Order: sequence, then C-alpha cells, then structure tokens
Amino acid sequence: MRASTTPKSLFPCDPSANVVFRHDDILVGIRDGVTGAFDLLWRPEAKVSVLDSGFVLGDGVWEGIRLHRGVLLFGEKHLDRLYEGAKALNFDLGIGKRDLERLIYATCDANGMTEEDHVHIRVMVTRGLKSTPYQNPKATVGDPTIVIVPEYKQANPTDQGIWLFTCHVRRSSLDVQDPMLNTHSKHNCIAACIQANECGADEALMLDPHGFVATCNSVNFFIVRKVQASKIAILL
Repeated sequence: MRASTTPKSLFPCDPSANVVFRHDDILVGIRDGVTGAFDLLWRPEAKVSVLDSGFVLGDGVWEGIRLHRGVLLFGEKHLDRLYEGAKALNFDLGIGKRDLERLIYATCDANGMTEEDHVHIRVMVTRGLKSTPYQNPKATVGDPTIVIVPEYKQANPTDQGIWLFTCHVRRSSLDVQDPMLNTHSKHNCIAACIQANECGADEALMLDPHGFVATCNSVNFFIVRKVQASKIAILL
C-alpha cells in the first residue's frame, strides 16, 4: 500500500529519524523488584539482570508517555492500561499507580525535563528476576522490575506522508496474543518491520487474521471518514 507519492524521508522504524542525541547524559530510573530500591543511573550504566523476565522471555508490559512542560499527557489513561496489561499477564506491580507516577516525575525532574516540549518516556515493567531461565511464573523471585527511560524525541515535522507496505505478517487474534496489550513480546511487529525494510518502505501496514486493516508495526493508523466544515477530521 502506498500512503504517499512523495519520496520517503523519515523512517518510523529508524529511531535516528526523530531522536535528539543527548542521551548519554540522561538518568534512567530502575526499581529493583528484589530489594525494592529505586535508583537513578546514567543511561550507559543502567542495566538489569540477564535473568530478568524481560530479557529471558520478553515477559512484561510497557507504555509510551509524552511529557509536555512538566505534565504527563493522558498519564492516567496510560497507567490504567499498564496496570490492566500486567493484570492480564497475571502479575502485580507491587506499587500503586500514584507511587509509580511519582517515580516517573522524579526521573524526569532529575533530568531537568520539566520545561521541555519534546520528551517521550518508556515505562517498562517485567515480571521480575527469574531463579532460572524458565517461563513458569513460579520461577520468579521478588516483585516486578520497573524501568523508566525518558528521552528527547521531537515529533516528525513532515506533512508529506510516508510509504507503507502491506505485509504478509498478520496481527494476531485474541486467542493467540492479545494485540490490545503493550507487551514486551514484539516479534510479530518486528517481523512486519523487517519485511517493510526489505521492501524499501517506511512502515508496514498490518492486517488482522480476517484481512481487515489492523495497525502499522510501530505507529498508529487512522482512517479519515469525513472532514467537517471546521476541518476537524473524524477518525476511526
């Protein structure tokens, strides 16, 4: 599928397209699920165990949240979805929403991002440390691991569209892997992105198991049904 007749420029699959590279000076917040300690570490030094559930199994959930001049945009809705995702995977974060929100703000404050316009935060929560590389949740030690990574990311300013490729990789159905959950297991979307890259497209358009448009591999896909006189588009 071609979404634009203009030459491609910025690539959503390529983080270098819209990332401001001053990340080595960023502090990352990490809550250790075993000790319960919350530490701020310089990005090059931030790390989790090789036996963490996220590394071993991709077992976790995440949310991407924008910070605009000290305010988390739709922060409550993002945290609701994060906690709902963890509940769907049958684990408890071991921390309340308000306390997690305070940790997010504390991480951003420590980075002096309060007055910034272009901050994107990835909040990642894994089931926690494993006693051995094994998928059974019973092999988990302590509470979940929480990682908060704020970055300077400016929105793509182009208004000329991007190139899409309708790939053969489908978004999974609810009985395989619920696509409504933001899980760390992203192989489905990665496979679609690889195919888009190989075809020279900016992004993959993914269909559901029935052949209907579902989403793209890393960006949202909206359908404009009509534009009112006020020029406010009605989207699906």
